[in-house]
Amino acid sequence: MRTDALWSAADAALHIARPDQSDDKYTRGVLGVVTGSIQYPGAAVLGVEAALRTGVGMVRYVGPERAQDLVLQRRPEAVPSPGRVQAWLIGSGMDFANRDDDAAERIAYALGQNVPFVLDGGALDLATRAPGPAVITPHYRELARLLDEPVERIAADPQRWAADAAQRYGLTVLIKGHTTYVTDGATTVSVASAPAWLATAGAGDALGGILGALVATHSDKVLENPQLLVGLAATASFVHGTAARRASAGGPFTILDLCAHVPAVIAELIGGDPAISDLT
Repeated sequence: MRTDALWSAADAALHIARPDQSDDKYTRGVLGVVTGSIQYPGAAVLGVEAALRTGVGMVRYVGPERAQDLVLQRRPEAVPSPGRVQAWLIGSGMDFANRDDDAAERIAYALGQNVPFVLDGGALDLATRAPGPAVITPHYRELARLLDEPVERIAADPQRWAADAAQRYGLTVLIKGHTTYVTDGATTVSVASAPAWLATAGAGDALGGILGALVATHSDKVLENPQLLVGLAATASFVHGTAARRASAGGPFTILDLCAHVPAVIAELIGGDPAISDLT
């Protein structure tokens, strides 16, 4: 396995798609989102918010009515209907052990499209079922559950266990933590741009939205070369952590605060602003 250096602002900048004057909302990328539940409807709001602020042409939200209502109240530009997409984000705010029939039907619909997939906590059981290239985004407990290993073993060596999961399931793994590791089993990178204040509810939902947007805007390239998911996932983590640091300014913050900083972080990355280079 090759372990690369810490993911940098320059690395991240290479993994952000810039629209040009010929683009429209479809060519800029459409992200399908199956997230949220009756118990955790806010996860859908945070993921859609983060995705739209990262930069896609459209987000299609397909979820329970309560979550859909909250999504549309916050982001009326979201489209609450299924349709053709360039990538799917599935699982935030869901539990695969308690999946109801409606959620299973929505997931089955998404799995019918050969596009890249971002699979969060409530969709980790789909690791071997995604028809297109996939990246999973577990924290230590979720990865322990997927691999049937003690949490303590995962926490003691997350890089090793992330690589084990990537090789076992043939996908890319982003394991969340103070230092995030991203690996496809052959290449591993680390990201450490986040403040400790980011350990708060909803952080992973926003990360999923950011990553989903980046994957949707690079869908064709990912289908040609799934290894690109390593860089896209590392970039999502970098943007997420940098936006969190900006939102924090040394103190606590909310996840919507984090989302509000995402556009400026991306603008500075693609503009080559040296102000964020000291985070790498």
